[in-house]
Amino acid sequence: MSAGLLGVGKFVPSYIMTNEELENRMDTSDEWIRTMTGIEERRIADDDTNTSHMAYYAAQNAIEDAGITAEDIDLILVATVTPDRPFPAVSTMIQHKLGAKNAAAMDISAACSGFMYGIITAQQFIETNAYEHILVVGVEKLSKITDWDDRNTAVLFGDGAGAAVVGKVSEGRGILSFELGADGSGGKYLYQDDYLHMNGREVFKFAVRQMGLSAENVIEKAGLTKDEVDYLIPHQANIRIMESSREKLELPIEKMSKTIHKYGNTSAASIPISLVDDLIDGKIKDDDVVVFVGFGGGLTWGAICLRWGR
Repeated sequence: MSAGLLGVGKFVPSYIMTNEELENRMDTSDEWIRTMTGIEERRIADDDTNTSHMAYYAAQNAIEDAGITAEDIDLILVATVTPDRPFPAVSTMIQHKLGAKNAAAMDISAACSGFMYGIITAQQFIETNAYEHILVVGVEKLSKITDWDDRNTAVLFGDGAGAAVVGKVSEGRGILSFELGADGSGGKYLYQDDYLHMNGREVFKFAVRQMGLSAENVIEKAGLTKDEVDYLIPHQANIRIMESSREKLELPIEKMSKTIHKYGNTSAASIPISLVDDLIDGKIKDDDVVVFVGFGGGLTWGAICLRWGR
């Protein structure tokens, strides 16, 4: 039996920051933001809502969706570059709050690729029978490292959390193939000191090239063809990058997830948040072949091909 996703959950803050609000804060426009990024609004957490709070709420929802209890969790993996503090890890904080007393816990830092790094790490433990249930959370409070005077980055990012419980699924379903990668020479293009800094041109070129290639690679590794793919969930970073991936796979527009207009770029949280919304909307059904693909600071990238269902 393969590893797959037994349950999913998400959390986004209630406060919605619109493009119009940003127009009033800096030299930008709603039309420019929509055209260049596809973003219309993003969710921003208040000062009392930290990364661990959002991770906890998303984790609760995923555990409930999986039909298990927190005590059934063997390992917690939290993908984030915006922890509450350098340590203790967010994973240990939510382990305590969830009451997951039987779980080991650690954080993963792979930026926007973090959720996929977490899922594939979980797969190894599940398929070697080391663990039975692993909680993977992608969560970011990017608003706290955003320079709100930098119009090149301030318009892009939002806060939120998405989670999944990974375990064994029925024959033929689950993770079929994956690809993880990194190129540290590109770290200078996307990094944080006090605030987040990005060379948009270089990151765009890298993402357009790598996302399409990685998606093609996992389809081939799974022994499938492009026309057997039912749905694509790309990292919600920029609508033009997302469209390039879709076109590379020759998929019709209705087969690509698009939540960037609602949430902006939520980094490690973007793919699981999109997955939850797409499931609620009935866009993914049992036995559908789904591809996740993304990239992030590091530079890192990852892709997963799976057959949906428990």
